[in-house]
Amino acid sequence: MIGNIGLFVAIAVLIWMAMRGFNVVVAALFCSLIIAFSNDLVVSKTLLEYFPFGPLGAFTFAGKFFLLFLCGAIFGKVMGVSMAANSIAQVITQRLGSQRVIWITMIVCALLTYGGVVTFVVIFTMYPLGVTLMREANLPKRLFGSAVALGAGTFTMTALPGSPSIHNVIASTALGTDLFAGAWIGILASVIMVVLGMAYLQREWTLAKLKGEGFEANAQDLSMEKIADNLTNVPSFRVACIPILAVFGMILMPRLFMMMGVGVDDGVLGKIVGYSLQQPIIWPSFALVVGTVISILLFPILRRKFVSIIGQGADDSIMPLLSTAAVIGFGGVVIQTAGFAQFSTWILGLDLPPLLSVVVSVSVVSGIVGSSSGGLQIFMQTFAPVYLERGVEPEILHRLANIAAGGLDSLPHCGAIIAMLMVMGLTHKQAYKDVFVVTVVIPIIAVLVSVAALSWI
Repeated sequence: MIGNIGLFVAIAVLIWMAMRGFNVVVAALFCSLIIAFSNDLVVSKTLLEYFPFGPLGAFTFAGKFFLLFLCGAIFGKVMGVSMAANSIAQVITQRLGSQRVIWITMIVCALLTYGGVVTFVVIFTMYPLGVTLMREANLPKRLFGSAVALGAGTFTMTALPGSPSIHNVIASTALGTDLFAGAWIGILASVIMVVLGMAYLQREWTLAKLKGEGFEANAQDLSMEKIADNLTNVPSFRVACIPILAVFGMILMPRLFMMMGVGVDDGVLGKIVGYSLQQPIIWPSFALVVGTVISILLFPILRRKFVSIIGQGADDSIMPLLSTAAVIGFGGVVIQTAGFAQFSTWILGLDLPPLLSVVVSVSVVSGIVGSSSGGLQIFMQTFAPVYLERGVEPEILHRLANIAAGGLDSLPHCGAIIAMLMVMGLTHKQAYKDVFVVTVVIPIIAVLVSVAALSWI
């Protein structure tokens, strides 16, 4: 009983610390100690084994996925410094007009994240332009933040097939599938998230206009507007798209070869197919490297500052990697408790259809750790083998678990949500309700519809 109470207290404290702005690494370590003391875990083992180096240890995860984080952050950095990301954002803004600021924000964020640009870079890229757009359209900032969350943190992160996102790679690595697994399920869920998310945000904007609510700038917004005014020396839209298209092309290439009937034994093309299937971390990382090299060749500013830009990109990878790893380390401590074993037995023993059981289990785990990637990693290590034995196809499990992980992960203690609110100068009180709807409620609806669709087939 005390152990289970300790689990709930640790999760509650983790949420509270996250909302209060505590560093997520510190919060995860502290809450791991709460679990250790309340569940009679040996403190030395907790801090030196379960948290850092266990099967779900922080550094076990960091060591495995370091290359992908590194390559993604460097690619995002070169896209930002070269102004290529800004060029894409500006052209879409000019074509659609500021009155469609919510659509512009969602589309630009979706294009950039699906192209391999990390979420934090997308936020910093879109925010300076967004301030100007919000002022022109008189859009409440809370809705702008929710549009960013919808575009960068929902369907492109977990549902759309082919993305080099960490979630897609985690599932591919664990299940032996490729990045396009369960494609039609992901597309269906993506459509639902976009349609319902945009309908909600447009409705909220209409209601805000009726109440006289509009854009209210602070000092942070004014400084960001100055940055937007200086975004004039940018490459052309077509040139700016080349690196992202190169990343897509590299990831898509093996799948196209397989569609053409190429097998793993068919010469050079077969070796490419085989290697991409055997190395689900190396292949998307290599695609991001190709995108980075092409960016350096295309944009002179990158060649002049090559060493410092690559170094800054490498630095940018550290905190997202450590933050995600720390949350997974916290989960690694949680799974050592009797309470988690009881939860696992209970969830697997529920009289639920297997696919619905998958959704429930991965959703709850992601909600506990406040991270979709962390929850997905824990699920793949602890639950996935059972569902495979029960006859769930790996491709279906890959996509369904991915989508489900992107629901309850966005509770108030989610590190990405906290970072976005801090960058934009918003508080949970001001903006979290709208973020909750587009990143929690609607993805849950999407995954339940996906389960229903699979059940009808």
